[in-house]
Amino acid sequence: NTKLYAVALLTCMVYCPFTVEPHHNILFRSFQSFLASQSRRHLEQITSVGARPVGSPENEVLTVGYLLEQIEKIRVETAAGPHQLTVDVQRPTGSFSIDFLGGFTSFYDRVTNIAVRLEPKGGTQHLMLANCHFDTVANSPGASDDAVSCAVMLEVLHSLANQSTPFPYGVIFLFNGAEENILQASHGFITQHPWAKQVRAFINLEAAGVGGKEVVFQTGPENPWLVQAYVQAAKHPFASVVGQEVFQSGIIPSDTDFRIYRDFGNIPGIDLAFIENGFIYHTKYDTADRILTDSIQRAGDNILAVLKYLLKSEKLADSSEYRHGNMVFFDLLGVVVVAYPARVGTILNYMVATATFLYLAKKASLPGNGDLACATGVAVMSWIVTLLSVLIVALLVTLLGRSMFWYNHFYAAICLYGTAATGKMILVHTLAKNLYFGVSGLGDLYFDVSLLLWCCSLVWLTHQGLCSAYVPMLMVAFPLATKLLLAKEFKHRGASVKYSVLYLLGLALPYVHFMFLIWVVFEIFTPIMGRSGTEIPPEVVLASLVTLATIFLSSFFLHFIYLVRSTKWILAGLGSVFIVVFLLMSCGLLFPYSDSPDSPRPKRVFLQHTTRTFHNLQGQVESQDSGLWINSFDYTGIQHITPHVPEINDSVRTHCREDRPFCGYPWFLPVKFLSKKNWYLPAPEVSPSSPVEFSLLSKEETSWGTIKMTFSAKGPSHMSLYLMPHRGASLSTWSFGDGKPQFDLSGEYFIFYSHGLDAPTWTFWFEIQVLSAAKRGMISVAISSHYFFGPDQRTAQLEEILRRFPTWAFPSSWVSTYDMYRY
Repeated sequence: NTKLYAVALLTCMVYCPFTVEPHHNILFRSFQSFLASQSRRHLEQITSVGARPVGSPENEVLTVGYLLEQIEKIRVETAAGPHQLTVDVQRPTGSFSIDFLGGFTSFYDRVTNIAVRLEPKGGTQHLMLANCHFDTVANSPGASDDAVSCAVMLEVLHSLANQSTPFPYGVIFLFNGAEENILQASHGFITQHPWAKQVRAFINLEAAGVGGKEVVFQTGPENPWLVQAYVQAAKHPFASVVGQEVFQSGIIPSDTDFRIYRDFGNIPGIDLAFIENGFIYHTKYDTADRILTDSIQRAGDNILAVLKYLLKSEKLADSSEYRHGNMVFFDLLGVVVVAYPARVGTILNYMVATATFLYLAKKASLPGNGDLACATGVAVMSWIVTLLSVLIVALLVTLLGRSMFWYNHFYAAICLYGTAATGKMILVHTLAKNLYFGVSGLGDLYFDVSLLLWCCSLVWLTHQGLCSAYVPMLMVAFPLATKLLLAKEFKHRGASVKYSVLYLLGLALPYVHFMFLIWVVFEIFTPIMGRSGTEIPPEVVLASLVTLATIFLSSFFLHFIYLVRSTKWILAGLGSVFIVVFLLMSCGLLFPYSDSPDSPRPKRVFLQHTTRTFHNLQGQVESQDSGLWINSFDYTGIQHITPHVPEINDSVRTHCREDRPFCGYPWFLPVKFLSKKNWYLPAPEVSPSSPVEFSLLSKEETSWGTIKMTFSAKGPSHMSLYLMPHRGASLSTWSFGDGKPQFDLSGEYFIFYSHGLDAPTWTFWFEIQVLSAAKRGMISVAISSHYFFGPDQRTAQLEEILRRFPTWAFPSSWVSTYDMYRY
């Protein structure tokens, strides 16, 4: 029976039309489940080797070997079909500059790409690109980020290769082996691979969480046909232009290969990412068992359907011809996606705004309609007072040392900050109502105030060219239509049951969609607070978000305060909830972190066992020390760690040495501005088996008055180079990127370096323009090494202290060195 079932599934795969909807065909449904189970098998196999940082055997040998083995099986199985499948293992070398994390330069050497080209046997000149990455950060198995995407891509490749009818165009499946090194492998492909010139559009598969739905959060630029393709083809749509504009604003400290293909390849694309449960993103908990089969199935359905649609689209052949403007797009609870050109949205927005202003102008011209300006002032004042009051509560929580009490109990933040915001709003308007005692039509007046304020935001966002202006458009159009239909009911002094029900029905669609957007915001930003460094106070961020959500959601319900007889019981209930939660928080009963197997909320700590060596102008060792350098990646610092590991306390807090590049510490990425609080616990010297070999090869004065210095470095797969010109000197050119030094970080330059297997010695040079001599030389050069895998990753001291960390912490650790030279 099993064999017969397998034959039936394979027959369906080869001969059944893929346009058949799953619910119309039981065999197709079974085959879809078979695809999900195969993807899960790939996922478990890829993650079984553990963490896969660039340069490690797990990444460069084991995972590459497994992917090539599976691709070869597909090639052999489909050799008799109408498609041809070509595989190329690319190991590019290059460099580029990127304005991420303040800006830095990246250099990569022999990183790995597996490019699989599927096309009709006659060939094609136009290609789609599907991209995933199989490398991970150190100490994380990276199931969601991004092994599951590669597993899904393998099965999508399998499905497309088995099509009985060839597609007009081809597709490249790029299994990218160096994304976590800040987008290096994608740069190597799009700038160096011969197939890259034929790519017309791309789909990038990423993760900012573990499982759940994959959301389209970036598209384009300026290729609305791609959004339309997703809208028409995706089986389970989930997309938001709000997410795109928030992400591209830079307030989320993350980036994807989308940027590389857009900026260096000048090709349009779609960026999808899993966003749920970001608490365990980039941690040891990102394992295959946490990704539901439904999530895998859903992603496979969407990607397969969209790729099939695009491979048949005539627009793919010349996508530049359809490059005009942006698209407004959003889904309604994942059921249907609404999409229309931004220029249509602009017209629609201004039409709604005009109709609203005409309505308000007519109302204002009628006698006895109250003072709209005064009421607007009261509403704005209530917002300001509410925000300030809640921020005072957030400050008090911070001073009590209870920051992030909501990290493991999100409902507690709503109960504390949400009740405070709602109570303050109601209190201000209750006082205003008492001042207006005896005046009729206040409910009607304050409805118009909300309409006016939303309309002003609509006009402003539209004028700024933001597609997100559709949100205030919905929040104006539906309430206005509801108001006009319930005009007589508004005039009654009391709020009847009939009125309330009809009113809620009229506001249902915009409010449900807006609450969904708020949920997405909290789903993304709450986990980010656990990895945003020690300088951003999370209470201020979350309290502000909760308050703004309360203000926005309450806007068209404010007038109920003026319709009901009393608000004292509401205020009493809100006050009681606030006091109870505040007492629980103050007593420490709401602990931020958890090691629960079902929903862990780990505290992220980075530990590096490092040896630092500082050389003077004569090349002699000026000083040397060794220790455990500890970074907390959330605002609570080490206050919860100290009771478990008493040696790690504020007596070993470090201070930045401004005369040393990047404070004299081995920063893996230029994020010292995010994590200024660090701790340095003395420890024995590290002695990796392959220490860094760093030397000055030559130093010469050029004919144009600069000093050219050439260096060589050989070390582990990950190194960071820091350049700090002294006063009176400046970098004029170098061997990285386009040759022009970029992204001066307060007088320092950061160069990120990584390599794959069998990389040669890294040789680089730079030129310095010296305007005036300095006693301490013209430049300080420092190089740090990072041992992310193998025997050199651990020391006895690291192992001993890691055993003492609490189970709710995720200490990511490795060995590093830091060597500084002055010239």
